[in-house]
Amino acid sequence: MISISHVSKRFIKSSGKKDFVVHALDDVNLEIQDHEFVCLIGPSGCGKTTLLKMVDGLATYDSGRIEIDGVPISTPGPDRAVVFQTFALLPWRTVLSNVEFGLEARGVAREVRRPRAQDLIARVGLSLFESHYPHELSGGMQQRAGLARALAVEPKILLMDEPFGALDEQTRRVLQNDLARFWEIQRQTVLFVTHSMDEAVYLADKIVIMSPRPGQIIEELVVPFARPRVDEELRKSPEFAELTEYVWRRIKGYSMAASASV
Repeated sequence: MISISHVSKRFIKSSGKKDFVVHALDDVNLEIQDHEFVCLIGPSGCGKTTLLKMVDGLATYDSGRIEIDGVPISTPGPDRAVVFQTFALLPWRTVLSNVEFGLEARGVAREVRRPRAQDLIARVGLSLFESHYPHELSGGMQQRAGLARALAVEPKILLMDEPFGALDEQTRRVLQNDLARFWEIQRQTVLFVTHSMDEAVYLADKIVIMSPRPGQIIEELVVPFARPRVDEELRKSPEFAELTEYVWRRIKGYSMAASASV
């Protein structure tokens, strides 16, 4: 279980000769159960990515506590893997070599890591592109390779920072379906940052809505739809539209209130 208790964060920013404080997060509290798929959503600048980086150990916090299974988090660990929006593939490595990279860094022997990487490459639909370099792939194919690389190390927790945000709508829908299918098989705990209400409702077990900066959790919504989820069938349902609209109203309402108070 991931436990986030009373976490706050401030940044010091410089503007010319003057420094000023940005209050990014304020008293954030959240529990994510094992094998739960949680989508974190809120207006731009509310601290979603900062919070995700804290869970990974890539960013520090000023106060509070973040624990995984009761152990405080301060650095990245082998139980976590991150998928970024920017793909972050190594340009001098092929698809196969990129997917193997995390296993190689952990000292996994070639005869073990190679078939595992090849299996995942096949599962994300890139078998014909094992020998291609990132610049030879489309954005969607690069993100598939990035997902395979994250899954290859068999993390307990998968942290995803708007992984489909830079993709066209068609590719985004396909990869959402792929991710949902992979999750049904492996059932990692997932913390997924998104700006898309539709994406959050389709993927999540629980949607966590954050306020404008300083980010606070204003609501946790349990998504009532059974799994596995059928894309067209679910998205066309009035219940899906109703929940998506509710999330939008909550974010919009808090954003308007924050703007009016400035």
